[in-house]
Amino acid sequence: MNNDRRKILKGTGAAGVVGVAVAAGLLKPGMAFAADWNKAAFEARDLAGALAGVGGASGTESGQITVKAPDIAENGAVVPVEIISAIPGTDRIILVAEKNGMPLVADFGLSNGAVGYVSTRIKMGTTSNVRAIVKAGGKTYTAAKEVKVTIGGCGG
Repeated sequence: MNNDRRKILKGTGAAGVVGVAVAAGLLKPGMAFAADWNKAAFEARDLAGALAGVGGASGTESGQITVKAPDIAENGAVVPVEIISAIPGTDRIILVAEKNGMPLVADFGLSNGAVGYVSTRIKMGTTSNVRAIVKAGGKTYTAAKEVKVTIGGCGG
């Protein structure tokens, strides 16, 4: 059998199963989206508002958090960032670009036993700190790294 035909049949079958589940009421389209996202924190226009929204204003600096990002980002539209937390029980990693128009970039919830690791690409409008806020064991920790942006990615 042709491999392309096989892929099409598999994809069509999977789409059909999802369609039947939605029609039967077993799967609601809203379940696929983040129902409990922090709208106020993500829409905050300043660092203080974003930090207050995620409860990160009182974080303790920690050497157990590594923020990997380029020292100089030639294009602020695509800045690769990795956050590694060696803090046991890490259940949340929050990413903030301090001088962006909307500083809160991402909020990752981790399930029990998940490795404290996140890798993503973010947009940065100008040179600023990229801050990781880690929540573990009911406490808040933070670490930051300055990234110099030569061409802004947020309309700059």
